[in-house]
Amino acid sequence: MDIFYRIVSLLGGLSLFLYGMRIMGDGLKSGSGGAMRVALEKVTGNRFIGFLFGLLVTCAIQSSTATIVLTVGLVGAGYLSFRQSIGIVLGANVGTAITAQIIRLMDLNAGSGSILYFFKSDNLAPLALVIGLVLIMFVKTRSSDNTGTIFMGFGILFVGLMNMSNAVSTMSDSLSRLLVSFENNYFLGFLAGAAVTGIIQSSSAVIGILQSIASSVGVTFCGVFAVIVGVNIGDCLTTYLVCRIGAKSEQIRTCMVHIIYNILAASMVFIVIAILRGTGVISNDLWNMTLNSGGVANLHGLFRLIPAVVLLPFSNTFAKIAERIVKDAPQDQEDSDIEQNLRELDPHLFDNPGVALAQAEHLIRHMADVSQKNYRKAIEMLEIRDTDEKACEKIFNRIHEREQLLDRMADASNEYLVALSPHIHLDRDLRDQNFQIKALGCFERIGDLAVNIADNLHTIGEADKSFSLPAHRELRVAVTAAGDILDLTVMAYKENDLAAARRVEPLEEVIDELVEYLRQLHVKRMTKKQCDVFAGIEYQNILLHLERLSDQCSDLAVYMLGRKDDSINGNEHQYIHNLHHSNNQEYLDAFNTNYSKYFDALNEQS
Repeated sequence: MDIFYRIVSLLGGLSLFLYGMRIMGDGLKSGSGGAMRVALEKVTGNRFIGFLFGLLVTCAIQSSTATIVLTVGLVGAGYLSFRQSIGIVLGANVGTAITAQIIRLMDLNAGSGSILYFFKSDNLAPLALVIGLVLIMFVKTRSSDNTGTIFMGFGILFVGLMNMSNAVSTMSDSLSRLLVSFENNYFLGFLAGAAVTGIIQSSSAVIGILQSIASSVGVTFCGVFAVIVGVNIGDCLTTYLVCRIGAKSEQIRTCMVHIIYNILAASMVFIVIAILRGTGVISNDLWNMTLNSGGVANLHGLFRLIPAVVLLPFSNTFAKIAERIVKDAPQDQEDSDIEQNLRELDPHLFDNPGVALAQAEHLIRHMADVSQKNYRKAIEMLEIRDTDEKACEKIFNRIHEREQLLDRMADASNEYLVALSPHIHLDRDLRDQNFQIKALGCFERIGDLAVNIADNLHTIGEADKSFSLPAHRELRVAVTAAGDILDLTVMAYKENDLAAARRVEPLEEVIDELVEYLRQLHVKRMTKKQCDVFAGIEYQNILLHLERLSDQCSDLAVYMLGRKDDSINGNEHQYIHNLHHSNNQEYLDAFNTNYSKYFDALNEQS
């Protein structure tokens, strides 16, 4: 039973180590996550800059896996290209070695009169815990919470390490025999390092265990180097599994580069050590030298740093290998068309602002189509969610994919139009630029509202709830009206039809009244318990999104009118107010026609 309790003590120390490392990383990411993402997005095609970014970010958050997962996410979102990501991946491999250098503080041996005494782990750990507790419980600000979390994680990490060291010191004979077995079987040591890292899912934790053993019973160079190389391989396999799920081709290639690099780095280490050992450069004394915690940290750092420096110039070769292994998946035609539109935003056209604005206009028209399609697909979910759950889930996922593309289009066109500003000198071009910025904002928000509606419907399905029959019938009328105003607005925008634009506002007012009336009906049903409360809340949310969608259509239509009429431009709210309180016959006729159309349809549904 004694060995059982020793193993439990070792695992408890490992648990504290992993938890401490996690919460310390969470604190660092919370405090610098936005800056970290911005920094990664600014990486250019220079692989050396990417390498430094990956190294520094990993040093900051104490996790190469987190850095690489973030990088894969940025590749998937289009902020980084696959080739730009390679330098970051190699830098992340080196940056993770910083944790081992922190752990080597366990080796400090200094008297109380020395400044180094402060940095001993059994002094530093409780001090860090006290500071963290004070910052979290008594200071109570956002920045103090993040800083306190970092200190708490740091303290817990070292408490776990000290617990592991105490546990392994009582198992010195068993561990010594285990490590001695690796001295003559490097393949076994390599597999052990890779397997344990794959199970624990943290190379830093495995290296921490080795450092604990080194501090307690000592390890030899020949007994531990193969294990450390195996740890590096296990680390990249863990990252690959995390990044591989649901990833695009470019993202999978980024993960594949991580594996290719680590395999080549491991092979290089083995070959170089074999050559140096065979030629006598590595003597028997060095081969059998006992390493302490700092020695393990240094060996781990060298095995990470030297291959990265040697192999970084060959990053393009890694890219070609990954591209041969991972072929491009067949791309949806819709995605291909959007990518083509994005490529057409050429800064070289800035010398001719009229042409540049025409290119931006082409992309914004495409945004109109995408937002319109997402709304239609969201409404399709309403019709089929009770009859074809699988098809509904597929539509839902595609709506979110399309929304990501729409966001990219909005960001790209907005940045393009802002960058064009210094080149615009004509009032006509300035007016068009201002209108385009307003229009792309409207279409982006319409796309967001379509996604919100899809999310509401998906939430109801996930909860296995449904609308009452009257609610479903009434909602059909509302979504039809919202679809009609969206179709009218997109048509008016794409054809520059001012007559159609003037028909948008009276329809928007009818939708406002329709939504308010449906809210009142639904509240009555809920008070009478004729509708499920959970589904009823989502029903109210959908009505709110429909109302806001019609507001965006109204805004865009008025912007269109203001583009041609200086009395409206800049005074849109006053124009709408005056229109509502006027006796404009065109407006009143359109309002009455639409009112009869949708309220009569509502009565027919009853």
